[in-house]
Amino acid sequence: MSKFVAVDLGAESGRVIVGELSGVEVVHRFANRPVRVKNSLYWDILSIFAEVKIGLREAFQRYPHGIAGIGVDTWGVDYGLLDDQGELLQNLYHYRDGRTDGIPEQLYQRVSRREVFERTGIQFMQINTIYQLYAHLQQKPELVRQARSFLTLPGLLNYWLTGVAANEYSHATTTQLYDTRRRDWAWELIDALGFDRRWFGRIVRPGTVLGPLLPQVAEETGAGPEVLVIAPATHDTGSAAAAVPSAAVPANGEAEGTCAFLSSGTWSLLGVEIPEPVIDDTAYRYNFTNEGAAGGGIRFLKNIIGLWIVQECKRSWDLEGREYSYPELAQLAEKAGPAGFSIDLNDPRFLKPGLIEDGMPARIRACCAERGERAPAEPGALVRGVLESLAALYARTIVELQEATGRKIRQLHVIGGGSQNELLCRLTARAAGIPTYAGPVEATALGNILVQALTLGELEGLAQGRELIRRAYPIREYAPGEAP
Repeated sequence: MSKFVAVDLGAESGRVIVGELSGVEVVHRFANRPVRVKNSLYWDILSIFAEVKIGLREAFQRYPHGIAGIGVDTWGVDYGLLDDQGELLQNLYHYRDGRTDGIPEQLYQRVSRREVFERTGIQFMQINTIYQLYAHLQQKPELVRQARSFLTLPGLLNYWLTGVAANEYSHATTTQLYDTRRRDWAWELIDALGFDRRWFGRIVRPGTVLGPLLPQVAEETGAGPEVLVIAPATHDTGSAAAAVPSAAVPANGEAEGTCAFLSSGTWSLLGVEIPEPVIDDTAYRYNFTNEGAAGGGIRFLKNIIGLWIVQECKRSWDLEGREYSYPELAQLAEKAGPAGFSIDLNDPRFLKPGLIEDGMPARIRACCAERGERAPAEPGALVRGVLESLAALYARTIVELQEATGRKIRQLHVIGGGSQNELLCRLTARAAGIPTYAGPVEATALGNILVQALTLGELEGLAQGRELIRRAYPIREYAPGEAP
């Protein structure tokens, strides 16, 4: 198989990875640090793009021959607006920026909450593009009306790499402005909210060849004219789900029942792949989402806050001079034993970044005090409580997922960075009562590469790629009865 470059951008860090399905190598890694200006929170998008080009240059220096394609995947919901000359109108807001506070309620005065769900099938979250864009239009109307095109974050980066403006299906679905039944932009919703139809251009399928790099980008990075930029599932969870091994490996060697996936990182996304969307009373009540899958189907899942709270606790402790690595925090949580407290991870207070005077540990203790519980001050015990709460939420989501889909979930497969947290995996298996499998860690990059290889005819289908991944990477099993 040829080698491919996967540009994998997460909310905490970005990586440029080179490889094939049998093995990958991180050639460049960089921190992704949001920038606060007065009361607004932004992504440093120009710095991100510069780091991507640094990574591409490193990739082509290490492998001057044999790289066939480049694919970009990123987190969802964030976007850029371009003017009639293709220039970015404004720096990109961070999805945790406070400008969307109260915006969903304002939006529902124009279009009902239920109608939004019926049109899009997307989970309600304040961070969704629909609320960000509506806030943008309400608060900066003169600026926004200068826009001529709307690009999702990977669409913007691909535009800067190739000059081709397009949004890819899996990412477009996360905007809550895509009609998942009609497989097109939700035009009636767009009109009702006062958005300009001209903003919303071409949507391409996963695996679309966008073209070669722009000449100046190719020169800067050392890429040859034969290297193609290919849109994988540009939503990072879409790429990660594409790499879930076709079947977990139970003790008896036979896969039984439906296997759900859990993409675990800053966010946790738990669900199954299905051919058609589920948009009904149960999905609406439980706030599930129908997002695009790499194969063109649907990822029916729920977004859960994930390890963000642990990341923010670590950042708070770092500021205090108590610096811990994530493995150290996991070891401390292991030693701490059962926490004796739980928190509601969906509490809005946990959504925003902590400030010096309002760190995440303090928010957790305040939440516990309101429940009549006492949260410990020590980091290990505090992290243990977060992980136990997260495992309980996973288990509850699996029950809801079964009811919403009518499928019996008999296995759970954890992928991404969180699959390395052995304590969380054990807690999850015990809480959910089903075998839980962990790995590969680099699922997002592998899924990105898988779609690129499929596009260039090096694989016959997703199933073959998933089987190759299953054979190439160790998968760890956690039994439901295993002591946490």
